[in-house]
Amino acid sequence: MWNLYGIKGENRRLAATFDSEAQLRSYVQWAILKKNDDGTFKFEQKTPLTGCTAYGYDNSNVDEGSLEGKNASPNLVHNPSPGML
Repeated sequence: MWNLYGIKGENRRLAATFDSEAQLRSYVQWAILKKNDDGTFKFEQKTPLTGCTAYGYDNSNVDEGSLEGKNASPNLVHNPSPGML
């Protein structure tokens, strides 16, 4: 399971999960509207990354018990796609 994190300032939250790294990377590429000069990003509206200025990801299992430690989004989605907007 691949986990996508939205980052804003010092806060990092689990925004979405994906079955593969390729799916995650493709989604992030689509969701980025702009890369700012300072290295931060502007993301599409109504996506799990809306309002974030950066992202991160890892490959670890997430279960109900570990969601709290990952500061999961209340609307955590699995395999989001542009068609879900």
